[in-house]
Amino acid sequence: MTNTQDFSAMMKDMMGAFPVDTSAMEDAFKTTASLNEKLAAVALDAAEKSAEISGDWTKDAITKLTEMSKAKAEPADYAKAMTDFASASAEVAAEKMAAFAEIAKKVQMDTVELMMAAGKDMTEEASAAVKKATTEATEAVKKAAAVK
Repeated sequence: MTNTQDFSAMMKDMMGAFPVDTSAMEDAFKTTASLNEKLAAVALDAAEKSAEISGDWTKDAITKLTEMSKAKAEPADYAKAMTDFASASAEVAAEKMAAFAEIAKKVQMDTVELMMAAGKDMTEEASAAVKKATTEATEAVKKAAAVK
């Protein structure tokens, strides 16, 4: 009976002959994790501020509705209360929408800033990794040439 070759041992030997430096992958993972943490902080801060604006807007609307719903002495007072409510609601809507726009603008600016910084970091890491790989390849070639 013929013996079958142990491919797992052969693969292990082959992979051992080509050592892999995982530090570049670890650095990339750390950079990505850091970027994700910062982006999450920006998003959560925006969500918190948006919730505050929405809550204030709701409280303001309820206060104005309370005033509008009170009994009036004259029928014309109901029309005036409705007009005042509509006018105040439109004014508050413009104010709150401007506040939401400010939040969106800040999120956009913070995100662009983070992405620019991350791009710079990743470029520096890639340059360092390429430089290290080039140095290692040059050393390997020199060793191979010296063996001959």
